[in-house]
Amino acid sequence: MAENFSRYPNHIFIAAAGIVVRAVSPHLTSKDRDPAVIVLDQEGKYVISLLSGHLGGANDLARKIAPLTGGEPVITTATDTAGIPSMDLLAKEKGLIIFNLEAVKSVNMALLMGETIQIYDPEDHLGLKTVNLAGCAVEQVLREGRWRRKTPGVWVTWKNERAETLPKRLILHPRSLVAGVGCNRGTGSREILDHITRTFRANGLALGSLKCLTTIEAKRDEEGLLTAARELGVRLFFFSPPEINAVHVPHPSDVVKNHMGVSSVCEATALLKSHGTRLLVPKTKSPNVTLAVALAG
Repeated sequence: MAENFSRYPNHIFIAAAGIVVRAVSPHLTSKDRDPAVIVLDQEGKYVISLLSGHLGGANDLARKIAPLTGGEPVITTATDTAGIPSMDLLAKEKGLIIFNLEAVKSVNMALLMGETIQIYDPEDHLGLKTVNLAGCAVEQVLREGRWRRKTPGVWVTWKNERAETLPKRLILHPRSLVAGVGCNRGTGSREILDHITRTFRANGLALGSLKCLTTIEAKRDEEGLLTAARELGVRLFFFSPPEINAVHVPHPSDVVKNHMGVSSVCEATALLKSHGTRLLVPKTKSPNVTLAVALAG
C-alpha cells in the first residue's frame, strides 16, 4: 500500500469499508492530491465512493462501476446528495486551479443553505454568465470594488490575490498565461524557474495560471528548459524562425538576431501561442534567461 497508493489515480477495493479506511489512512495527504478510493462488497451490490469524491473523481468512478456489477453507487458528498453543483467539481471540469482549497467549504455550504453566492469572473471561465447554476442563487459581480467581503463567493483571476484576508472567497486560477522563454545554451533549470517565479511575483501574476512555456525551435534539446516545464507541470511549445519573424515585438534585439536569426524569442513566441492578444510582461532578463508573459486569447 505504501508503495502504490500515491502512484495510481484510482484504487478499487473489494473489502469491508473499515478495513479499507485503516489501510489507506496512513497514506492520506490532502483532498486535492489523494487518489480516488472505491469500496465494493463481495457481491458488488454497493459501490462506495470512499475518498476524493470530487477532485479525485471517486464519485464518477463509482457511477461507472455500479452498472458493471449490477450494484448501486453510494455517494455521500453533501452537494451530490442535495442535487446541488459543487464548486470544486465545477472548477475541475473547467480546468481551473483552486488556490485556496479551504474556501470551498464556505461556498459549498452557502449553496447547500440556499444562500446567494457572489461570482467575479470577468472573462467567464466558469461559463455562468449566460447559464444558470442549477438550483442555486448566484450574483454576478462585474467590478472588483463591488465585492462584499463577508459574503461567500468565487473569484476567478489570473492575478495573484491575498486569499488569507477573505476566507470566504474561493480563488480560482484559469490557465491563461503564456510564458515565452529564451536562454543561453546550457542554462540550468533552477535559473529558469527562479526567473519565472520572481517575474510572476513582481508583476502580481498567479503561477497557477501558467498555461505553457514557449521558445524557439533551436531549443528543443535544451535540458534546462525541458526540466523547468516538467517541474512546472506545463507543456513546452516550439516555434520556427519564419513563424517568429512574422511577429512584431516591442523589444527586438540585434544580439538575438545575430545568434538565432530572429529579433526576439521570449516576446515573439509568447505572442504566437497566445494569438497576440496581450503582452502583460515585456521582456525581462536574468543573467542567462529572458522572459515575457502574454495573456492567452
